[in-house]
Amino acid sequence: MPAGLRLTQYARGGGCACKIPPGELEEAVAGLSGAAVPDALLMGAADGDDAAVLRIEGDRAVVSTADFFTPVVDDAYDWGRIAAANALSDVYAVGGEPIMAINLLGWPRDALPWAVAKEVLRGGRDVAALAGCPIAGGHSIDDPEPKYGLAVTGIADPGRLLRLDAGRPGTPLSLTKPLGIGVLNARHKATGEVFGQAVEVMTTLNAVAGRLALERGIRCATDVTGFGLLGHLYKLARASGVTAVVNAAAVPYLDGARDAVRDGFIPGGSRRNLAWVAPHTDFGRIAEAERLLLADAQTSGGLLVAGEIPGAPVVGELVGRGRHTLVVR
Repeated sequence: MPAGLRLTQYARGGGCACKIPPGELEEAVAGLSGAAVPDALLMGAADGDDAAVLRIEGDRAVVSTADFFTPVVDDAYDWGRIAAANALSDVYAVGGEPIMAINLLGWPRDALPWAVAKEVLRGGRDVAALAGCPIAGGHSIDDPEPKYGLAVTGIADPGRLLRLDAGRPGTPLSLTKPLGIGVLNARHKATGEVFGQAVEVMTTLNAVAGRLALERGIRCATDVTGFGLLGHLYKLARASGVTAVVNAAAVPYLDGARDAVRDGFIPGGSRRNLAWVAPHTDFGRIAEAERLLLADAQTSGGLLVAGEIPGAPVVGELVGRGRHTLVVR
């Protein structure tokens, strides 16, 4: 990296916090899925599952997803690793196994050296290699803002998928990674402070969590990324026709997350997430800072699983549908 170069200063947003707000996105794509959806398409756009799944024959299905974003950290190699782990997570979140990926790269070639882009690609390659997923080329464009991610192909057993609409009352909710990534990344972008604990979480694959969920017969899960814990849980509860109850005191956070909120380092995406879920949520006496953390826009977050898996704290439960889709206690 050239001395003094800060990748996060080349983009307005960063990581999954730069996603289009969920409410606006749902309005934009409403009615576009069409009526002629083939029976072989087991998961698609209807509920906003993490990846598309198409049965190809018998007990085999192909999984397809794509994910890319602007720099979330200043270190090019780490950004590449984070973006790759985040894209691969969509395959794990539906119970699949990634088998191949291609790079998606937008690069301001007149503003940033190609040597920096090479470090980004090297980071993506190394994390994909840990997943046993070769990267076979890709596509690039000249772009005013740097962007990187992967389009990933995976395989899955169509009888053992993790779905948004499979949640049932009486099921505990487990979360496999702590929250707070969004606010720490916002502080990093503003100040240059480096938070190694956030980088470690973002570069950790969700492969083990996905495998453990399948081994325990779990059928409902999602990953927690740009729409925050509450946003992704709202989508899950809505699709399953249940109410999700969150025990705020049981939710784990990264060190420094609460300090970042106190000091005002809150991504715009987190505020938009909270505004989206608020009309559907009973917050009781939960303070505004806690609400923002629960809605914090995560990048390469953990899996939110309707069931219990080893090492993951239980943060709530699904109950019969009530007045609100979400309840936070």
